[in-house]
Amino acid sequence: MIAAPDPPLTDEVVTLRQWEERDVATLVECIDGDEEMTRWMDAIPQPYLDAEARTWIEQASSFWRTGTSAPFAVTDTETGDVLGGVGFAWIGDEGVGEVGYWLRSEARGRGLTRRAVRLVSRWSFEELGCERLQLRADADNVASQRVAEKAGFTREGLLRSVHFNPRQQRRVDFVMFSLLPSEVD
Repeated sequence: MIAAPDPPLTDEVVTLRQWEERDVATLVECIDGDEEMTRWMDAIPQPYLDAEARTWIEQASSFWRTGTSAPFAVTDTETGDVLGGVGFAWIGDEGVGEVGYWLRSEARGRGLTRRAVRLVSRWSFEELGCERLQLRADADNVASQRVAEKAGFTREGLLRSVHFNPRQQRRVDFVMFSLLPSEVD
């Protein structure tokens, strides 16, 4: 079981909290029509409507209950506005986790994703006992790779032709990054 942090995780700029029913409209607003985001996240349907947002929020709650992952809404600490999402998921049973993230288009380029990734990384090590955190980024997604590096992750190598992206009609190479507990600042 993964218990939600109480109080929510924050660095006084961004706050990470669980997804809630009240986030449905904002989630749709963030994702629907964002071609840059959905280019890399091929599992997100377009158009992205209320039904998809409600399903995601229900799944997010289920993930918390089963302890398989911890999906967070990334919010602006001052306004409470939803800026994006970041999540932690267990991979196997050997203390290895994975982090993933996205940010709404108008919030990109300000270091907010890096902040969110650092918060969830520190939490996964300190509270969950994670021993290795992984992050995969499409080899063509330079912005995502920059986030990984700025958040302190080390590039380990390339996973060649590991996934088929139907939206782009191509096999995808993923760059693998990792972070260890001793590397968190």
